[in-house]
Amino acid sequence: MSVVLTNLKHFGITFLLLLAAVVAFGLYIGAEAHLFEDRLAYDLDGEVHVFLEDGATVARTLKGNNDDGFRVETRDLSDHSGAKVDVVFPVDGSRFDVGIGHGIETPAAIHDDGEPIIAVSDIESGFGAFREFLINHRVADRDLNWTFGKGHLVLVGDFVDRGASTTQVLWAIYKLEQSARQAGGQVHFILGNHEIKSLQGNYQSANEKYFYIAGMFGKQQYQLFDDNALLGRWLASKNVLEIINGVAFVHGGLHPDIAKYGLPVEEINRIVRAGYRSLYYTPVEVTRESFLRSSTTGPAWYRGYFKDDLSQQDVERGLAAVGAQAVVVGHTLQGKVHDMYDKKVFAIDVRHPKDYLTSFPLRASEGLLVKDGKYFRLLEDGGIKAL
Repeated sequence: MSVVLTNLKHFGITFLLLLAAVVAFGLYIGAEAHLFEDRLAYDLDGEVHVFLEDGATVARTLKGNNDDGFRVETRDLSDHSGAKVDVVFPVDGSRFDVGIGHGIETPAAIHDDGEPIIAVSDIESGFGAFREFLINHRVADRDLNWTFGKGHLVLVGDFVDRGASTTQVLWAIYKLEQSARQAGGQVHFILGNHEIKSLQGNYQSANEKYFYIAGMFGKQQYQLFDDNALLGRWLASKNVLEIINGVAFVHGGLHPDIAKYGLPVEEINRIVRAGYRSLYYTPVEVTRESFLRSSTTGPAWYRGYFKDDLSQQDVERGLAAVGAQAVVVGHTLQGKVHDMYDKKVFAIDVRHPKDYLTSFPLRASEGLLVKDGKYFRLLEDGGIKAL
């Protein structure tokens, strides 16, 4: 009996040591375990989209639940100046309203005013984390009213997909743009590869509920973001690259060979925008269009700062091509916000908390502050650390 107990003890110790080693290795390579999903993710009551139909602007809102059934509430907003839609966040039952009707214009790509900049990326449909980050760093209040004065909020792509609050996140950005403009500030929504995927009708990374939401509206899923959807038309107007106070903001990065084409920033954006709704494939002959829209070399997709053997000169060649002194990127996951290449590259993609998913290890939002030529790491709780 004692031999059996001894063997069991040794087995238990060995198992625990192996388990600890596996967990440690997983943490080292950035793995995580998804422990629990809140079923509120599939509460569709209040889901709202706005469509442009037969010359009219129409809001469609889902009402009801799986037990009692659903209905679609339809409201014509065309003749109502100052019309608003009500957006619901099922996690806590909170709401915010969004004004509908302001024109959609292509944003300027270059800005130079010396005002502070706060940047965050890869929220991936996490409305709760996004809202808390804005509140803790005094960008907006809980109702998404702008509180950042004349500052710039830069959203460095991938705010959609991989989560169940895509609609809430996009309407929040839409509202923040209006609120910031009224206060003299600016919101810059730089599109990432996942926004472009949505515009192309590629929903492999979208939450499954959006397939059903579209169907309840009598539409296909791609129609939630096509040119007859307000959010789709608005997304399609955005840039993939902007220069703010000498700093470039781009989701993926700047391939050094972008310098070969000698294109101004406005033309880079025009070329990529023209391909937002076209599927990219590798052509026989590389052109400036295929280079900039490529899922390898394009600014919304490039991972070379982290995957390629770049020299400092390579990095600075890309920066010089767009007239920037440094670049801020998302897209490639990091353990924390940090700088690279002698403070020429700032990587800000971190694991933000999910609205309905509990994971291990726990996630924490971070961002970047650029102020008076200096760079600071912004922590989830409102803390600031110099870089």
